[in-house]
Amino acid sequence: MEKRTFAKLGDSVSLLGFGGMRFPLIEGTTEVDISATEEMIDLAMKNGVNYYDTAYPYHGEKAEEILGGILKKYPRDSYFLADKLPLWMLEKEEEVDSYFDEQLRRCGVTYFDYYLVHSMNAERIPKMEEFRTYEKLKARQEKGQIRHLGFSFHDTPEALEKMLAVHPWEFAQIQLNYLDWDLQHADRQYQILEEAGLPVVVMEPLRGGSLTNLGEKGTELLKTARPDQSIASWGIRFAASKPGVMTVLSGMSAMDQVEDNLRTVCNFVPLSEQEESLLQSALMEYKRSGAIPCTGCRYCMECPSGVDIPRVFAIYNAYKISNHGFGLTNSYQLLGKDHQAQNCVECGQCMDHCPQKLSIPDLLKEVKAEVERVEKEMDH
Repeated sequence: MEKRTFAKLGDSVSLLGFGGMRFPLIEGTTEVDISATEEMIDLAMKNGVNYYDTAYPYHGEKAEEILGGILKKYPRDSYFLADKLPLWMLEKEEEVDSYFDEQLRRCGVTYFDYYLVHSMNAERIPKMEEFRTYEKLKARQEKGQIRHLGFSFHDTPEALEKMLAVHPWEFAQIQLNYLDWDLQHADRQYQILEEAGLPVVVMEPLRGGSLTNLGEKGTELLKTARPDQSIASWGIRFAASKPGVMTVLSGMSAMDQVEDNLRTVCNFVPLSEQEESLLQSALMEYKRSGAIPCTGCRYCMECPSGVDIPRVFAIYNAYKISNHGFGLTNSYQLLGKDHQAQNCVECGQCMDHCPQKLSIPDLLKEVKAEVERVEKEMDH
């Protein structure tokens, strides 16, 4: 297993990190399949993965307890545990401490190796300052309850610079993949953190799985060059090839994903210039599909009108890549009328929480119109 060590932190961290937002589910439910999750984590531990990431809201606020319970059988110094403070959920300053204490209890630990202020952006900086969040967490660090203090981030490079200016952080977590390198200026964000000397934790290297299928032409380009490698491996390698990256988080939900990622990072080979160029060509083919850049993070949920926004977008994206009309209409019908796009009332609540800054109501209208067009076309 490739390991990265940064003088600022001193830890030898596995290049692959295990993200806790997309554990496998029991079929037909929203409940985590704990047995399957444990088998996946056991395989990861066996192969040297030592960075495990969770957060308060993941899996209906159950992910911390699940991950902590699984890791409990391993020596505490054999892994690094990362958790995050959900600042947007806090209503008063005292809750910085109460949420932190609850997270320690949920995970069944006495300290976090890496602790982050979760999903920061420019709008949340004033609240962070008002609640004296950094000062309170720094006090926890002095007590030994936090080893390294950082933040996860979804906003512009300019907002990132403001975030770095207010406090001396130790590391940062950003969304970095070969689509967002330009689309959301991840290139500039990475540069800012590298210049500041902050190790980078990468989230969404495959954009919620959307970069595992680049369409027929894009897939063919990469498979011709590397027939023995998955399309997903290109995304992991793109992020991991950046020298300032400490670990690349993958929200793995099946054993074959763990196995594939392990093949990619064990005896790791960075992307060559030729491969970088080829990847950009494949990306151009993907962009031509018109897929919606949704990561499926579900921060937009729950929708007051019942729309299953991430699922609607996933169905639409699968159609845009495959151009399979029956697949679109069939999957859309199976979603159920209560969860379809036409129920959107444009309240805008989802947009307040979308890290990608998507104009969700407008996109839902686009999906609705396309489904109606395809259905009409198929009727004739």
